[in-house]
Amino acid sequence: MSRAEIVESADAAVAGIEDGSTVLVGGFGLAGMPFDLIDALIRQGAKDLTIVSNNAGNGEVGLAALLAAGRVRKVLCSFPRQADSWVFDGLYREGKIELEVVPQGNLAERMRAAGAGIGAFYCPTAVGTPLAEGKEVREIDGRVYLLEYPIKGDYALIGAHVADAMGNLVYRKTARNFGPVMATAATTTIVQVDEVVEPGTLDPEAVVTPSIYVDRVVQVEARHYTVQGAR
Repeated sequence: MSRAEIVESADAAVAGIEDGSTVLVGGFGLAGMPFDLIDALIRQGAKDLTIVSNNAGNGEVGLAALLAAGRVRKVLCSFPRQADSWVFDGLYREGKIELEVVPQGNLAERMRAAGAGIGAFYCPTAVGTPLAEGKEVREIDGRVYLLEYPIKGDYALIGAHVADAMGNLVYRKTARNFGPVMATAATTTIVQVDEVVEPGTLDPEAVVTPSIYVDRVVQVEARHYTVQGAR
C-alpha cells in the first residue's frame, strides 16, 4: 500500500511546514520549478527557512518570490547569480540572506547520498578553491579529494509531469532535473503534477520516482513561465 496522499490543493500540500525547516526545491532555472507549491508556502507563512536548490531564483516568481517575502535565512545552491536573479542579489548585498555555494555535481550527489544512506564521500571537485575551506582533505591513489557530507531535507517541493494515485512519478524532459534525488533525500516529499491517473496506467519502465519516496501529491493547472512571470 502506498503512503502517498493525493491532496485537493497546494495549500493543503504544504500545510505543517515548520519555521526553520530545510526545504529542497526542484528546478533548473524555471524548468521543473514547483511554482504552485512555492506560492502556497508563501501563503502558509513558514519562515527562517534553509532552501536547497540549483539556482537562487529567477525574476520575481517562484523561489525568487519566496526570497522576496523574507522567509528564507539561507540558500544552498550551485548557481546563485544570473541576469534575472536580482531578488537574491539584493538580499545578499544587504546582508539579509546567507549563501553556501555547492558545485552542481556535488549538490546532486550530496542529496543522492542522503537518500542512499551514505555517511559521506570523497570528491575532487573544488580542491584548491575557496569552496574547500574547512573540509577534510585526503589523498587517494595520488589524487586529492575533499570529504563531502549528505544534504538532507525536512521537506522536498518538486514538480513532476504525471503521478498515479499511488504516488509513482513520471517527469517531463529537463523538468526532471533534481526532482528524483530530492524526493529520496527529504523526510517529507511534496509533489505537484499536471495530471493524476489511475494505478496501472503508467508504464512501470517510465516511472522514475517510486511512490515509496512520495508523501503528498497535488494536481495543478499547468502554467508556463518566463522570467517576466506567468503566461
